[in-house]
Amino acid sequence: MIPLAHFMLISAALFCIGLYAVLSKRNAIMILIGIEFMLNAAILNFVAFGKYDKLHMGGQLFALFAIVLAAAAVAVSLAIILNVYTYYKNIDPTVIDQLRD
Repeated sequence: MIPLAHFMLISAALFCIGLYAVLSKRNAIMILIGIEFMLNAAILNFVAFGKYDKLHMGGQLFALFAIVLAAAAVAVSLAIILNVYTYYKNIDPTVIDQLRD
């Protein structure tokens, strides 16, 4: 049986990779991927803690709910990024300084 500490270590590594991607990248798609890494780290924590709770399936249910929310967030974010690209012809968040004309 895999100890809980191993799941936590992998989750922390995933979260750190995602945080690095969000803070260092200048591409909106890469920032979105970093956010997804951080969400996957949280989902891994839900599943790992749910595995060690024999009476309830709360961790797995929260993980399923988080996956559904992450999929919806990605769909909305990609739609926003595509609209911003068609208007500005750039997806660098630092270049886009106004949302209106």
